[in-house]
Amino acid sequence: MPQLGFLHGRAWAALLGQLRRPPGAVCIGAVHSHSQGTRDFSPQQMVVREKILDMVISCFKRHGAKRLDTPAFELKEMLTERYGEDSGLIYDLKDQGGELLSLRYDLTVPFARYLAMNKVKKMKRYHVGKVWRRESPTIAQGRYREFCQCDFDIAGHFDPMIPDAECLKIMCEILSGLQLGDFLIKVNDRRILDGIFAVCGVPESKFHAICSSVDKLDKMSWKDVRHEMVAKKGLAPEVADRIGDYVQCHGGVSLVEHMFQDPELCQNKQALEGLGDLKLLFDYLTLFGIAEKVSFDLSLARGLDYYTGVIYEAVLLQTPAQAEEETLNVGSVAAGGRYDGLVGMFDPRGHKVPCVGLSIGVERIFSIVEQRMKTFGQKIRTIETQVFVATPQKNFLRERLKLIAELWDAGIKAELMYKNNPKLLTQLHYCEDMAIPLVVIIGEQELKEGFIKLRSVASREEVAIKRENLVAEVQRRLS
Repeated sequence: MPQLGFLHGRAWAALLGQLRRPPGAVCIGAVHSHSQGTRDFSPQQMVVREKILDMVISCFKRHGAKRLDTPAFELKEMLTERYGEDSGLIYDLKDQGGELLSLRYDLTVPFARYLAMNKVKKMKRYHVGKVWRRESPTIAQGRYREFCQCDFDIAGHFDPMIPDAECLKIMCEILSGLQLGDFLIKVNDRRILDGIFAVCGVPESKFHAICSSVDKLDKMSWKDVRHEMVAKKGLAPEVADRIGDYVQCHGGVSLVEHMFQDPELCQNKQALEGLGDLKLLFDYLTLFGIAEKVSFDLSLARGLDYYTGVIYEAVLLQTPAQAEEETLNVGSVAAGGRYDGLVGMFDPRGHKVPCVGLSIGVERIFSIVEQRMKTFGQKIRTIETQVFVATPQKNFLRERLKLIAELWDAGIKAELMYKNNPKLLTQLHYCEDMAIPLVVIIGEQELKEGFIKLRSVASREEVAIKRENLVAEVQRRLS
């Protein structure tokens, strides 16, 4: 079997169960997407999706998170005004009862609403669920109108930057575990950005608009972003140029130190707070052993309006070889940040609960894994059946049904053919095609003597065992 290019060691092999190629197991299929930006998932794709989600969720649980779920739709007024320029992408529903409802756009705003409604002051939660966005779907980039999100959030008043550092650690653990290749987490702080806008002379009313322009620097050149700021958003050219001097900088903790030396920026209280927190954050990231994976990047803006402090985004780094062979441009694969004001927006008294969180871009990760498995002709087993109950003779359906009930009752994954008198060869071929490890065979002779034949599908070896020892022997072999 060709070694998968993105596998290092055994971790991914363990993740996908048996990555040997079972005879006749089905190869992962092409993506057939609907015109409306949704998709069906074949059984092969679901196997991969489940393995990825299991790995993500087990990391969330390792860090002490509880699971939460919220309705697929919210009152429209709960969602609008929370997403800035992106509010136009919210799907509205007409409700017969007269209420204006919308499908949820992400899992963060429903979480904030939940905290406020239930007066929860402290919570570490994860949430896996579908969200909906009325985008023009670009399937090549892994963008859909309906997709799954995996979020982890820490809500509550704590000492600065400890929960934030843990969120970045979780991102690193998941991306390292999935072995998608080298990655980098870009970090910035909304307060530093706002401070930069202030000292550069951006009118406060334009902060959000200019912020969303800066957010496009990962997809557009500075020249194009500057043009958007000046021509479309009415910023003075010299102000745009001053912003450009800042937002094109990136580095590690040394850049944070360097910014502390900026006399103008240090006059700005917000920027100073942001820099102080980032310095502390890098200190904790060093203790966690992940500082080299994190870059302080002043171009990172995160378009959503609700962020108030530290923001971050993880991107995969392509090697030159990958850049030539791969056409899949997936952008960021995880992102998040601090949103201290969002819960207060839902609380009638405006009580604030500080929050920080992250979202894993499972759809984009899935697109990458799927494409690589296709490239390397990776085969996938779509069922987990361990034992097949077969017979070489006619009129043995009742005996097969009794046998399979015994196996099921013992928690063993078992199947039989839904025919009164199936051919033995057909039954054995099915087991080989589906990579079922064991076959239990019962016929006249076996029934008379109180024995059962147990056949290994891979080696085709058969042994006779006592009927009453069947379950114990199957369990022994499977373990």
